[in-house]
Amino acid sequence: MELLSKINFLSVFCCLCLNLGVARDTIISPQSIRDPDYIISNGSAFKLGFFSPVNSTNRYLGIWYNRISVFTVVWVANREKPLKDSSGVLTISEDGNLVVLDGQKEILWSSNVTNCVANSNFHLSDSGNLVLRENTRGKIIWESFQHPSNTFLPKMKLSINLRTNQTVPYTSWKSPSDPSIGSFSVGMAPGSIPEAFIWKDGRPYWRSGPWNGQIFIGEPDWNAEYHNGFNLVDDKEGTVYATFDYANVLPLSKFVLNSQGNLVQTYWDDSKEDWKVVGLAPKDECDVYGTCGAFGSCDSQRKPICSCIRGFEPKIIEEWNRGNWTSGCIRRAALQCQRVNNSGEEGKADGFLKLKMFKVPDFMERSYGAKESCRKQCLENCACVAYAHDAGIGCMSWSGNLIDLRKFSIRGSDIYIRLAYSEFNKERYLKVIIRITLIIGVIAISSTACYLWRWTAKKPARKIKSRKSLLLDYLNDVKLNELTVFSLKEVATATNNFHVSNMLGRGGFGSVYKGKLHDGQEIAVKRLSTSSRQGLEEFLNEVVVISKLQHRNLVRLIGYCTEGEEKVLIYEYMPNKSLDVIVFDPLNQRLLDWKKRFNIIEGIGRGLLYLHRDSRMKIIHRDLKASNILLDEDLNPKIADFGIARIFDGIENQANTKRVIGTYGYMSPEYAMQGLFSVKSDVFSFGVLILEIVSGRKNTSFYNDEQYYLSLVGFAWKLWNDGNSMALIEPAIWDPCFRMEMLRCIHVGLLCVQETARDRPTISTVISMLNSDIMDLPFPKQPAFTERQIASNCEPAQQGQIRISTCNVTLTTIYGR
Repeated sequence: MELLSKINFLSVFCCLCLNLGVARDTIISPQSIRDPDYIISNGSAFKLGFFSPVNSTNRYLGIWYNRISVFTVVWVANREKPLKDSSGVLTISEDGNLVVLDGQKEILWSSNVTNCVANSNFHLSDSGNLVLRENTRGKIIWESFQHPSNTFLPKMKLSINLRTNQTVPYTSWKSPSDPSIGSFSVGMAPGSIPEAFIWKDGRPYWRSGPWNGQIFIGEPDWNAEYHNGFNLVDDKEGTVYATFDYANVLPLSKFVLNSQGNLVQTYWDDSKEDWKVVGLAPKDECDVYGTCGAFGSCDSQRKPICSCIRGFEPKIIEEWNRGNWTSGCIRRAALQCQRVNNSGEEGKADGFLKLKMFKVPDFMERSYGAKESCRKQCLENCACVAYAHDAGIGCMSWSGNLIDLRKFSIRGSDIYIRLAYSEFNKERYLKVIIRITLIIGVIAISSTACYLWRWTAKKPARKIKSRKSLLLDYLNDVKLNELTVFSLKEVATATNNFHVSNMLGRGGFGSVYKGKLHDGQEIAVKRLSTSSRQGLEEFLNEVVVISKLQHRNLVRLIGYCTEGEEKVLIYEYMPNKSLDVIVFDPLNQRLLDWKKRFNIIEGIGRGLLYLHRDSRMKIIHRDLKASNILLDEDLNPKIADFGIARIFDGIENQANTKRVIGTYGYMSPEYAMQGLFSVKSDVFSFGVLILEIVSGRKNTSFYNDEQYYLSLVGFAWKLWNDGNSMALIEPAIWDPCFRMEMLRCIHVGLLCVQETARDRPTISTVISMLNSDIMDLPFPKQPAFTERQIASNCEPAQQGQIRISTCNVTLTTIYGR
């Protein structure tokens, strides 16, 4: 009797322990997990239990990291059937399946295995895998790694059965607060060479390029050191799968397919107690599948980004002129095979155009052989339109349209495009014409220079107050002790020789790296690329402008380095990166409530007021945008990147330029269309920023939505006229206590983006409006152009033309630090 009592006591004690959430990793039938109970893997790496996503009261069974400070879910069971309360139970059913039940014993989710056994248990491993197995032999019946959600963990498999073309996809959440299946999925695609794809609603959205035994060659800038843990395996039974394990480099790492369709590679940074991004796909518009259509080439460093490869022309020229390139390009001259087959006319043999450093297009066919044999095989096959060779793959050839071609700035593959002989004849004639033109030009320039030299030698010297002389005046006035001149060796040491793991971002100007000086001070290092459009004048401009400015809402320049062709700027380090990284990211948006957003709006305004009125120089920034607003550790904004800023002397109010440089969507109409800029140009950009901060959406996020006028500005104007401005406010920050302040910000934003510069308020007036010093605000007029209007009013720039049109817009894409 005493023994029986002890046994009963132990049974009750075990149940109590389980209900209190004791760290057990295995549950044996008929035990269960009841919300809010949980189990923890043996090494305490992962936890299994019920949770609610951010901004949601629904309950889901999931697995998340146990030992880090940021709550991060890696797997969800009942994605399509959430619990409405805390009555959820995870147990093993009578037929041996894992099931999630609600309070009424209704099955919301099941492992749904047909060959289950009643004598089973479920176990959470330290890799994050939930396993259902037999009690006796330990045979695995079901595992969560074979039924993934949106997260790809080390030791998981991205697999496809080549015999059945069946893939195991990872699917995105609908939103950060809704884990149900979203529009995007990622997996391995069927084909002669394995490659990974992201699909949007079943259609290709991004692809990695083929696997060559070491890397996916369509992503050449993925960090090479992290590929050491990446592997592709053929099990010789028809299944090919990708897996990764960076335990030696990155103890906690993962890939996540987010709700926006981005495959984000991150690792846990213990020093920052946050996830650090080391890979992103797609990373720009050229990474989106088929952006430029058939035989179109995408280059993110050029504007427009799409062009037809040589020997081809736009299929529908009107669409190309409007910036819609999906119709692609068509061949100008028929190939020899086509001429013989269609008309019996025989011509000279076709040739091959070499495209250097490209992403190979989709639908390749594989054959084995040396590089020389690839050319021969393609030339002998009338259907072959292009070929390429990779040491790890062999020959690749294409027989249909070339889809998803893009130019890389590093690595990439050489692709040989088949063209008619006449296309190469044109090149020879063009070279002769260019040589003759150059000779005539040199003679004419030399003669003119000689004449001007003789003429100016006879005239008294004249003083002309040019832009460069104005810059030099201020440069001479900069005290040497205001900036530190660093040696290239010091900068290289601080950044671990510009190591890729220290890279914070990359843009058309070059790259930005995190560094640490010998005294422990953290810095951001902007290294200008030798091929950057941001040349000596812009570099000099930034040094001169920032060195003379001191304001809490402007980024501080610590020093610079110029050695040989190297041009490097050293700034204070901003731990919270740039505004766009937070305000446009669904996962990070929750970090900014309304008070913080309003503080950022005010801070940007104060920085602009200092530039326009309170500093001893009047400065027009000309590239004010979310990625150029950096955030310090307290989320205070600092305006950055003065490479294209303009200094005005005391009497100037506006200026004109033929070199329009800035960012599409933030430029005022008079600047974009006529090259005119003034303080009101910055006010326009500030208005766009206000609307973006309030809504959490990019101005260009409505590009394909006709009814919203193709921009956030157009959407805000529509809602204003409909009396429904509240719909613009991001739901996550809505607070009825700040309703009037939010509406006032929208009102002020619309006043800033009015089409005519004289209608826009000055920045000092804007600040007074925001702070309610001016209570009665005027009714805003029609905002400036939409994106489509710009595109239709600009003549398309042809390759090789000199960029002098006022419609030629250089887009600077600078990633946050």
